[in-house]
Amino acid sequence: MSRRNFLRGAVAVSGLTALAASLSPLLELSDFTNVDQFMQKYYKKMTPADMAKVLTRIEGEVQRQYGIRPHVRDYKPMDGVEFVYCLNLTRCIGCRKCVHACVAENNQSRNPEIQYIRVLKLPHGSLDVDKADHNYAPAAVPEPGFFYMPVQCQQCKNPPCVKVCPVHATWQETDGITVIDYSWCIGCRYCEAACPYFARRFNFADPQIPKDRLNPNMSYLGNRPRKRGVMEKCHFCIQRTRAGRYPACVEVCPVGARKFGNILDPESEVSYILREKRIFIQLKEEMGTSPRFFYYFDV
Repeated sequence: MSRRNFLRGAVAVSGLTALAASLSPLLELSDFTNVDQFMQKYYKKMTPADMAKVLTRIEGEVQRQYGIRPHVRDYKPMDGVEFVYCLNLTRCIGCRKCVHACVAENNQSRNPEIQYIRVLKLPHGSLDVDKADHNYAPAAVPEPGFFYMPVQCQQCKNPPCVKVCPVHATWQETDGITVIDYSWCIGCRYCEAACPYFARRFNFADPQIPKDRLNPNMSYLGNRPRKRGVMEKCHFCIQRTRAGRYPACVEVCPVGARKFGNILDPESEVSYILREKRIFIQLKEEMGTSPRFFYYFDV
């Protein structure tokens, strides 16, 4: 090694040391635990090599916290796919199995428990969701005289949450899924205020997940563990759906009320439903959000 190269390397190392020292007060005031987290690039500007380093770092952080080595991937949208959800209100019995399957699959906090899905109980003939009961606790369901409407992120074609994010931490991808980069979210909660469906959740406290209940199959934009001070929401189980599987809520439904698929495929089940069934509503469609979540009744 020449003297010039040695001195160049020494300057570079000293510069990184000085940078780390200068950032330490900021790290103490933030939820970041290391310089690599703090200096991470914006998602859309990361190269495959950048992402590989980030995924390795996240796997190490999860292993240190939970004692389990997860498998974290950055699942990308598939070409020629636009996901749509259809829910049969005639069949739904309000059992809430979808709620709990979602929590288990997506590593949501158990204490306090964060749920992406709310199941509303409405009397027959009523459409006033603002007066619906989502805290019902009967001895058995379904209850006579009522029907049930599960509500979650509607994956809008025109999502108001995306428009208000000041740091572009949430955006809509080509397959229709609106995602959140938890590493970029600043917790301003503008998206929560803008969402007309009460679909976003804010981590007021450090999320708590028992080690034996952690799902190790994770996605960067999906179910990797979150931290205090960031938003999260339903992402159509991105770690499953972009790998060719159904969302957890679809698989667990005991009455087959939930249907999911590619609207761009004319032979898909959702295409058949939208073409042949009696469509009930796109929730709050008058707001111009154009949800990709459709409710329907059997005729």
